Amino acid sequence: MAGDQDMFDAVVMADERFHGEGYREGYEEGSSLGMIEGRQHGTLHGAKIGSEIGCYQGFAFAWRGLLHSCATERDSKKMKVLEALIGMIQKFPYDDPTYDKLHEDLDRIRGKFKQLCSLLNVQPDFKISTEGSGLSF
Repeated sequence: MAGDQDMFDAVVMADERFHGEGYREGYEEGSSLGMIEGRQHGTLHGAKIGSEIGCYQGFAFAWRGLLHSCATERDSKKMKVLEALIGMIQKFPYDDPTYDKLHEDLDRIRGKFKQLCSLLNVQPDFKISTEGSGLSF
């Protein structure tokens, strides 16, 4: 009779056992896929931010060269804003993905870039696409 009771318990408890095993397997697979998708997402967005910052930096360095070669008293405000933008870019935490003010700093850089473009009277068109990024005028 004890053998019949054990078999009966095994059948009755099979649903609970299979539910628990399925949950554990699903959790492990979901965790693994979540890490893979998280890395892909982070890599993609990190590359976009890096490309954007790189374009701003190249723009700023080019204009610094142009303004230094023919600097006038009138260009002093432009140079001040330009140097502030370069300083912000150089302080940007490229290698710290846990930096909690990353988006705030990025917004400040974007704002300073727009201010500089306004002072220089240029209309930038920054685009990020699958083929690469670019800054055109």
